[in-house]
Amino acid sequence: MRTPDAPAFAAPWEAQTFALVVALHDRGLFTWGEWAEALGAAARRGDRPADYALWLETIETLLAARGVTTAEALSGRRDAFARAAAATPHGQPILLANDPGA
Repeated sequence: MRTPDAPAFAAPWEAQTFALVVALHDRGLFTWGEWAEALGAAARRGDRPADYALWLETIETLLAARGVTTAEALSGRRDAFARAAAATPHGQPILLANDPGA
């Protein structure tokens, strides 16, 4: 159980994911009802809780469905991030500029 003084997010990327969802909503890319439905559907498909990793997957799904990006572009970005992560020294921020394949 979360205590009142516990941080709202377990890691900075979770807060960034939350902020991204709010920013995309504010830009009109989806309504809160559409977000809730998409997140719920993703959780049911994967039979897992709606954690922040699932939030990222849901963002990707919504953006691809609205033509903001493509599945291929998202896959390429994930691959670039994985290469950058592997090339980044422990404890340093992962930057796409560190992708040796760029």
